[in-house]
This record gives sequence, C-alpha cells and structure tokens, in this order.
Amino acid sequence: MGGLRFALVGAGAIGETHARSITSSAELAVVVDNSLDRARRLTADFGGTPMTSLADAFEHVDAVSVCLPSGAHADAAVLALQAGKHVVVEKPIDVTLSAADRIIAAERESGRTVAVISQRRFQAEPAAARRAVSDLGRITSGIAESTFWRPQEYYDSKPWRGTWALDGGGALMNQGIHAVDLLLWLMGEPVEVFARSACLAHDRIEVEDTVAAVVTFASGALGTITATTAAHPGLPVRVAVHGDRGSVVIGESGSLDDAHLAQYTDFLDAVRDSRPPLVGTADARLALAVVLAIYESARTGKPVELNGER
Repeated sequence: MGGLRFALVGAGAIGETHARSITSSAELAVVVDNSLDRARRLTADFGGTPMTSLADAFEHVDAVSVCLPSGAHADAAVLALQAGKHVVVEKPIDVTLSAADRIIAAERESGRTVAVISQRRFQAEPAAARRAVSDLGRITSGIAESTFWRPQEYYDSKPWRGTWALDGGGALMNQGIHAVDLLLWLMGEPVEVFARSACLAHDRIEVEDTVAAVVTFASGALGTITATTAAHPGLPVRVAVHGDRGSVVIGESGSLDDAHLAQYTDFLDAVRDSRPPLVGTADARLALAVVLAIYESARTGKPVELNGER
C-alpha cells in the first residue's frame, strides 16, 4: 500500500493534517511552501526535504498533496498532473467551476489519479447511512447542518481568509461543504437551489458567516442546508435523510483524523489498483457547483437551476 513518495504543497495547519496521514501510510519526501522556514518546521516533525518550488520537487516524488488556499488549488494540481504525478486536493477542489474543469481536463489527459478530500464519507455513520438509504423507501427530505463558531481572530490570522478570490466563500465553502457532499452522496442529483446568506457576527470579511438554502432533487425530494461560523460555541455536524419507510441521522462519528487517514488509504489503493478513488473530481465538482449556485441565489434572490452538473 505504501511506496508512494509525496510532495506536500502548503505547510499550514491543514498541511500538518495531511502530513500526518501521509506518514502513516506512505513517504513524505518533500514539503513545499513559499516560506522555507515554514516548510522546515513541518519537515522537522514529519521528515522530508523543505523546498520553495513545486517544479523542483517533481523529480523526487510520485504524488502531490495540495494544501494551499482554496483559490490556488487548480494551479498546483494541474502543474502536478502535467508532470505525471497523482494528486490529492484538499477541499474544495477550487473556488470556480472553470478551475475545477482545468483539473478534470488535466486528470483525463494525464491518466493519473486525483482524489479530493471529503473525509466524513469515511466515518462509520455516513458509510452505514449510504448502505441504508435504499431501505428508506421513497426519499422525501434531507438536512445538512454545519453549525460552527469561528472567532474574529480566525479570519484575521490569514490575509486570504474571508476573501472571494482565495477562500472562495465563507461558512458554506469552507466548513459546510463536507455536509453538502454527504447530503448529495445520500440523496442524489440536485436540480435547483434557493438561498439566503448574511454576515452577522464578523467584521472585515467579504463572505458570509451564515447561509440557509433549500435544494430540490431530481427525485422530487427536498433538502435544507445551513452553514454558519457564527453559532457560539459550535455544535456537531448533523446530516439526516428521511423516507416514507425510515430515516437515518448522522452525527459526529469517530475521529476525523482516522477518517482522513482512511481517505488516504483509499487513494493509495486506487493508485495501486488503477481504479477511481471514492471521492474523485466529479463528486467534488458537483459539491462546488451546489455551493456556487447557493451563493448565486443568495446574491440574486432567485432560484438557481443546476443543469446536469454531475
């Protein structure tokens, strides 16, 4: 299962999470960051060679983990794929559909494997819910709640946080997208969204800290999505699916670190077996399309159709 040598791009907090998963199952050969000191700090804990150039890392690695600000994901991922490397991308896949499509095109042309992080699918409760959906009868409704608290310091700590260009959005794009992905995984194809958003508890950010949306699915089922970073002290993520013969409810189930490692294991197995990973670019693009449609609806005050985004 091991044997792959990874370059990790982006030595921030999420980079440390990826480094922990990589070194549990493969080799962290290179850490790339525009701050050599920051790269050195990560290699001191997890091994590997610190570098400031991703292009210089390619001759030393087989795979690249992209842990940059969201709006920089496509540039790094495409460069890695064009160099013939397999890629893991931290969520979201990027912040625009055109950027996501650049990754998908490079994936297709390279023949390499790309996984996008959505580690909650690898927790026990979501996996069991997926197996149980077929027993619920006609699916009638679903709920995805991401009720978090982030202090003002969270947004002030990085100049790109809370910006449209690099963060791509607020509570929904960065915290709620995991629950959005679970809801889509369980309920199928979304066809329309209607939403409202606001910034209610934070200053000096361009994006929302609270959003609520209604999603209509191709089956006729209705789903609700709420995401916030303005709910002190924060509550566990909750996803539910209801049918005319039963319901499933997903709360916090097990360690997110363990789930993150399980997704890396799936990625390594996918590379070894030449099969798609459980969470690939198509699913990641769909989750992004729903998030962007919710933002568009909130801006315009009108429903937004999703035209075959899967």
